[in-house]
Amino acid sequence: MSSPVELPVTWAPRRNRVVLASICALFLVLFTALAFALPSNWQFNDRVAIFVSGLLFAAVGLMLARPRVSADAEGVTVVNFVRRHRLSWPQIVRVNFRQGDPWVMLDLADGTALAAVGIQPAGGREQAVRAARALRDLVDGQGAARS
Repeated sequence: MSSPVELPVTWAPRRNRVVLASICALFLVLFTALAFALPSNWQFNDRVAIFVSGLLFAAVGLMLARPRVSADAEGVTVVNFVRRHRLSWPQIVRVNFRQGDPWVMLDLADGTALAAVGIQPAGGREQAVRAARALRDLVDGQGAARS
């Protein structure tokens, strides 16, 4: 059995964030350098378009670095690529993380499921399994507290 988790707690694929932030910075530097290094026959608008393209690539990279799962006494906050979901403990029925799953899935009381992309094996399978078990233990513990 895993050790109890102290609330509040946040799980995020930190290695992914570091890699993506580095790539985003590289995009900005490369596209900015490219915008300035273009031949003189290129228009100012072309240079701006190259720079803005770098900004867009960096923005997408930062969006991919957003996912995280946070738990506190009131419930769980799941931040995925675009959306943020706030769930109270009673809304979460089960935490699923099967072999081969790209991330944790939360079964919800309304019969739907929600991807919790912040817990994924990309940052290390064992770390993701420990995080999924800790979240499952918290959900089970909150369920026992509700009963």
